[in-house]
Amino acid sequence: MPTGTALLLIVAALIYFGVGQRLLDRMQLTDTQALIAIALMIGGSFITIPLYQGRTSVNLNVGGAVVPLALVIYLLVRADTARERIRSLVAALVTGGIVYGVSQFTDFDPSSPSLFIDPLWLFSIVAGVVGYLSGRSRRASFIAGVLGLLTVDIVHLGLALANNMATRVVLGGAGVFDATIVAGLIAVALAEFVGETRERIAGGGGEA
Repeated sequence: MPTGTALLLIVAALIYFGVGQRLLDRMQLTDTQALIAIALMIGGSFITIPLYQGRTSVNLNVGGAVVPLALVIYLLVRADTARERIRSLVAALVTGGIVYGVSQFTDFDPSSPSLFIDPLWLFSIVAGVVGYLSGRSRRASFIAGVLGLLTVDIVHLGLALANNMATRVVLGGAGVFDATIVAGLIAVALAEFVGETRERIAGGGGEA
């Protein structure tokens, strides 16, 4: 079972048993909305829509691109202030830029004995941590982690088209689906942990 799907099933089970209700409230999501989003991501991961067929074929994975993007848009619309929306988008650009930079300066040859971590796991961790550091709030961190990786995916597509590469690009597909899910979960988990700790120290009250 793919990592992203397994993690989503675990999160769904936690939500079903009432764990993380406070976090969902902070992100302005109900249990039902969260479970529907998870179901759509898992089911949509098996659906790939062809957008363009040529030397560089372009395809769109529903679970790895469409649903996460729709969730990001929903969270942006529900953001409390325009400042939070702008911060979330800037954080996503920062996250995408750093992940793209890492992808350019790291040798990811699977046969290399020096490879210490799967590149997609590295991208997920980097995106999750940077997403939190640049987003800070629960919503902004999740948006930055998810949208940052989707942005990198789009940049790679643009480069493939510009260079007329003979390749098949699936936005949000394959390992990108796993990386996007892991990045979003890492980002929001860090925001929740740090935010909860700060609120306990301050005696309550904090940012969403």
